[in-house]
Amino acid sequence: MSTVTTPCDLASTAPPGHRRPALDWRIRFGVLSLIWGFSFLLIKVGTDGYAPFQVTLGRLVFGTAVLAVAMAVKRERLPRGARTWGHLAVAALLLNALPFSLFAYAELTIPSTLAGICNATSPLWGMALSMVALSEDRPTRLRVAGLGLGFLGVLTALGAWQGFSGLDATGTALALLASLCYPIGWIYVRRTLAGTGHSHLSLTGAQLLLATVQLAVVTPLFTSLPTHFPLVPLLAVTALGALGTGLAVLIQYGLVAEVGPTTAQMVTYFIPVIATAAGVAVLGEPLAWSTPIGAVTVLAGAALTQARGRR
Repeated sequence: MSTVTTPCDLASTAPPGHRRPALDWRIRFGVLSLIWGFSFLLIKVGTDGYAPFQVTLGRLVFGTAVLAVAMAVKRERLPRGARTWGHLAVAALLLNALPFSLFAYAELTIPSTLAGICNATSPLWGMALSMVALSEDRPTRLRVAGLGLGFLGVLTALGAWQGFSGLDATGTALALLASLCYPIGWIYVRRTLAGTGHSHLSLTGAQLLLATVQLAVVTPLFTSLPTHFPLVPLLAVTALGALGTGLAVLIQYGLVAEVGPTTAQMVTYFIPVIATAAGVAVLGEPLAWSTPIGAVTVLAGAALTQARGRR
C-alpha cells in the first residue's frame, strides 16, 4: 500500500537491456494508484468473513504466487547467502507481515477511509526518522514546516477539536503504527540491502516469501481454521493479494526502473483520495467535512517533506 513496501526503490534507473513497456508509464501509475487505493476497501471486506491474520496470510500467499510466476517467466533465482536472507526476513516483517496485519486489525473498528488517510502519513514518519537515521538526509525549514502541517492534517482528520469523539483510539493507533512500519523498513533496507548484487525482483520475491512464512507460523497460534469460506470476502482477499500486493509490486518495480523512485512514490498522494472515494461510494462509509480537509492537509505536508529548499 505504501510505496515503500519492497527493496525495488534502491535503484532509480533501468538496468542494461531493460525494455520500455508498451503501456505508457502514466497509465500504469494510474492503475497502481487505483489498486492501492482500493486495497483498504478489500481489507475491510476481507475482515467481514475472516480473521485479520487470515486476511493477511491470504494476501501474502496470493501476492507471493504472482511474484513466483514473474520470476519463473524472467528466469530469476532467489538470492543466496544467509546474511541477505536474514536482512530480508527483517524487511519482510517491517514492510509486509507487520503493517499488513496491523491495517487488517485496525479496519475491524475504523473505516477504510480513515485507514487510507493514516497510510498517507508514511512520508511524514519517513522524513522525521530519516533526519535521525540517515546522516545525508538533513532537514530544511520547508521540510520541517511540511512535517508540522502534515501532522496538523492528521489531527484535523481525526477530529481533535472534538476530543476525537466517536473515534476508536485502538484502531486508529494500529493504522498509524502500520504507516510507521514502512519508513522504518525502508531505512533498514536502504542500509542493509543496497548494493547486494541481486535483482530487485529476486529480492522482492524472497521478501514476500519470508513474510508468508512468518504469517503461516503466527496465524494458527491466534486463529482457528475457518469452518466455512464466505465467497465475497474470499474474492476480496484474493484480489488484495494478487492485485494489491503481487501485481502492484511488479508495476511499482517497472515505474521505479523507468521514471525513478521519486516520481514513482508520488502514488502515495493519490491513495487516500481513492481510498476515501471507494469507502464512501462502495461501502457507504460516513464522510465528515474534516476527513477530506485533513487528508488534503496531510498530503500537502507530505509533499513539502519531499521538497528540497534552503536550510
